[in-house]
Amino acid sequence: MTRITLIDDHESVRLGLEAACARAEAKEVVFSGSTVTSYLDWRIFSKAAPADVVVLDLTLGDGTTVTENVSALVADGSSVIIHSVADRPAAVREALAAGAAGVVSKSSRIDDVMAAIGTVARGEPLNNVEWASAVESDRAFADAQLSARERDVLRLYAAGLPLKVVADRLGVAYSTAKENITRVRVKYVEVGRPAPTKVDLLRRAMEDGILSQPAPDQREEN
Repeated sequence: MTRITLIDDHESVRLGLEAACARAEAKEVVFSGSTVTSYLDWRIFSKAAPADVVVLDLTLGDGTTVTENVSALVADGSSVIIHSVADRPAAVREALAAGAAGVVSKSSRIDDVMAAIGTVARGEPLNNVEWASAVESDRAFADAQLSARERDVLRLYAAGLPLKVVADRLGVAYSTAKENITRVRVKYVEVGRPAPTKVDLLRRAMEDGILSQPAPDQREEN
């Protein structure tokens, strides 16, 4: 059962998503509210575990920022999907940089929203049209300025290969491949897109067009 929290300051949107989750298989809405603070306060009061997925409106009416909301939810242990009209690419980029797992437009079919929740709940990257649009319309998001060798190492490593195999494929020493991955991580931090894990590197590689599809057997390897 996927535990879902809905945070949107439009009650009609929340009610529609609640109804869809109730009809969907293995999805349970554990909290529905208008602010991130109200959800976190409920968590403390009820001693409930973090939701698996939080569906979050891009802009809330309480004056909080995108970065504040996404960072708080990710730090609390939930994956975050931005549910937005997606007409503010800079704000969407900010949400993705803060750790959101992806974005789904409010104009999307409800089945697509449910599918996105399932994808993120499984720990898979959410690579959709809204995500690509947000990235492509703001080139600063994609500019980590990776060298050709760093891109080659990232492409193979993010695709699921162990670093030793990556080094063998490229004909370089293991230490060189490891140094390249370290530099890649540093460069992503410098542009506000940290990638501390292999799954994060996979997401960055997909965002930047270095890798087009997620690996079928993606393993966590720092």
